[in-house]
Order: sequence, then structure tokens, then C-alpha cells
Amino acid sequence: MCKFFHISLKISLFVSIRKTGERFFGIGNGVSPRDILVSLGMKLRILFANKFFHPGDGSETVSFQSIENLQRMGHEVIPFSMKHPSNLSTPYSKYFVTEVNYHDQNGSFVSKLKIATSLIYSWEAKKKMERLLKDHPPHIAHLHNIYDQFSPSILPILKKRGIPVVMTLHDFKLACPNYTFLRGNSVCEDCEGKRFYQAVKHRCIHNSLVFSTLGAVEMYLHKWWGVYTKSVDLFIALSQFTKNKMIEYGIPEEKIVVLPNCIDLSSNCPTAQTEDYILFLGRLSEKNGVLILAKAMERLPQIKLVIAGEGELKEKLLEIKRIKKLNNIHLTGFLKGNKLKELVNGAKFTVFPAICYHNCPMALLESLAFAKPVIASNLGSIPEFVEDGVDGLLFEPGNPLDLTEKIKYLYQKPLLVKKMGIAGRKKIENGFSSETYYPQLLNIYQNLLEGGKSEDSLDHYLSN
Repeated sequence: MCKFFHISLKISLFVSIRKTGERFFGIGNGVSPRDILVSLGMKLRILFANKFFHPGDGSETVSFQSIENLQRMGHEVIPFSMKHPSNLSTPYSKYFVTEVNYHDQNGSFVSKLKIATSLIYSWEAKKKMERLLKDHPPHIAHLHNIYDQFSPSILPILKKRGIPVVMTLHDFKLACPNYTFLRGNSVCEDCEGKRFYQAVKHRCIHNSLVFSTLGAVEMYLHKWWGVYTKSVDLFIALSQFTKNKMIEYGIPEEKIVVLPNCIDLSSNCPTAQTEDYILFLGRLSEKNGVLILAKAMERLPQIKLVIAGEGELKEKLLEIKRIKKLNNIHLTGFLKGNKLKELVNGAKFTVFPAICYHNCPMALLESLAFAKPVIASNLGSIPEFVEDGVDGLLFEPGNPLDLTEKIKYLYQKPLLVKKMGIAGRKKIENGFSSETYYPQLLNIYQNLLEGGKSEDSLDHYLSN
């Protein structure tokens, strides 16, 4: 850990003494390395924009982990988000935009119209961002989920001030109006070739004609405007699959790099003790395939399944459990912290039966970090993280019979489970740890602050 912080200080120092005065501070040329060093105080000021600032799904988990680790390394992180009663406390909350709930079907026509227009362009987000940048100018901006509640209205402001912008792609929103490439129970790419009217035809957003039309119009306008490709300096894809897919849908190849999520190894340590159950970890949603998993468990009454999470399908799962008398299925609700770690540590293995594309599911990384093999769908980026026969098993997406066979097979092979678990932990240690992630992230920041020049890489500094 000490080496980790030592590396961070070297990176900060290296970035500080570069001749980047104009891009750092919005002032003219001629700023000396000494002036930059004094102004920075050997640390970066990073703007983190994410529409949620309270614990939630994977993208929020990743965002908060990044904020915490960067702050621990001595960097200053400035959050920009949306107001919400569950938000964590921060002195920057006065710059947050008003809460907008696109799932709320109630309200007056005027309020609905206001929500609809903010989807395309949020004047409030623009003004709040201008005020934040004036009061607390950052050296670099790192965007996460900014769609809908912020809109891309904040991007030209950052571009105008010469602030380098990096954006992590947690989903497929820049290619698909409903974020997921999912229609019904299967993958859909009908919008390829900018045919976003297909979203209206199939009512892809909340099964609503109004929301689907708004989503399609939003996509057409933003593509025509080119605001993302013009204003974002670099996109971070969480998998090679995501990178390839986003290139197919129009993001220039030179503007996108792959940097998967990471795991803090020190707080995710496996134990030798396991109990007699398998585990699903994640949101109870259609895209995560929990109904497919329930069908598979009908044929495995002797195997206990624990489902940890909340979501829109919870009541349906409880109804299926009651009607079909699936006493082998147990729902715990949303868990976090030590309770969640204890649950993962006690499982024989985990199951991830997704029916649509994913980027870099934290549920997979967390399972492997705890030395738990994963039975997962052979779909999208998942095979990049779960190697069939090595640290888990892959099954045909949406096929409960194949899933049943894979669960039954692995459940009966305790020595194989142990072997796969060891391989999974080693994979995380070698390629998905915080110690490997943050030097790469800071290297990305450095290159952007240098205007994309990479001739003086950080290889020397990261190796010492």
C-alpha cells in the first residue's frame, strides 16, 4: 500500500512540472514548472460528474470508490451531481441540479414538458456547471453517467474553458436509446445506422410512446450536434467488447481506450469457509436474467439459491416462489458492507445469467476476488472476465436448461470449485486490482493534461 501512495505522489509531481499552464489554469503561455508546482501543491483537482451521489448500482459503486481512493492519494475531487434525499454530505451540494425523475408518470403538463426539454438540453445543469467552474476550477473533468438529468449541456462549458474531459462508458447510451441493447428478452441492435426511430416503433423506453419518442429525438439531436465526440477528449470503455461496439456506432477509435473496473483486494479477502448455497448478486431486473435463473432452480430443488439485491422484479420473483413452492430460493434484499462480504464468502459459487450486453459487471469481479467461480452468460463482454472452464462456466444466454445443467455440474464438483476459485482470485490480483488500476487512470489524466502527447510516458515512474 505504501508503494501505491508513493507511485501516486510521483505521478502528481510528474504531471505538475509539465508545461501545461494554459490548459490547467486558463491563462496564457509562459507559466513556469515552478509556478505550476506551487499552484498545484503536488495534487490534482478533479471534477467528478455523475447524476447520482448516493449508493446504488455498479456505476455509483465504481464512482464512489474512485473518489475515495483519489482523495486518499492526495488529490482533490469535486462532485457534480443531482439533488436527492439520500445523497452523501458534501460542501459542493449547492451546485447540484434539481432532482429529475423520468420514471414519474404523474405531474402537470408543464412539469412534464420541463422534464422533456431538460432531457435534450438542461439550462439548469449548464448554469450550475458554469458557477462551479468559476468557484472551483478543476484541472480535469471525469464524467460518468450524465445522460438525461444533466444532458450534454455541460460539455461545451468544459470545452470552452479548456478543461480536458474523460468519460467512462458505464452503459451503451451513446448507441442505444434505452441504454441496454435489450428489447423484450433478447439483444436488439435495430437502431444501428442511426435508425433511432426504431425505439419509437418498439416503444423501447418504459414501454411508452412519449418517452421513446423523446429518447429517439434526443439521440438524433445529439448525434447531429456531435456534442459528445467534439467535447469529450477520451472515452474509457470498461471492456474490449464495449470499445468495439462503440466504434461500430460512431466513436472514433483514437478517442477510446479500455480500462476495466477494479477491486480493492485488501477489503475483499476470501476465507476457506463455505456454506451450502449458491448466490445471485445484483439488481433484480429483466436484463440480469433473474427470471431465467428462477426457471433453472425449479429443476434443482436440492440446491439453495440466495438472491441478494433489490429491483423491479422482486415482487414477481416472490410470486413465482410462492406459486411454484420454490423453497430453495431465498431473497435477502439489498445488502452492503460486511453483510454482503460475508454472504459472498459463504457461497459455493455465484451465477450471473444476463440476457443483454454488459460492460464490466462488478458482481463478476467481486465474486472472483472472493475466490468464487461464476456461472455466467456467454454474451457480450462477459467472456472477457469469466474464462470458461478456468474460473467459471459459460452457458447459452436465456437458456434455463443449459443453466440448470451447468449449476448441477459445478455443484457436484467441490474440488473443481476450489480450483476455479483460486484461478479467479489470481486473475483479479494480476489485472483488476486497485494497485494496477489507479496508475493507469492517472496516466490517462496525465496524457490529456499534456494535450494527448505521450512521448514522455509514466512507465519509468510506475516501475519504481
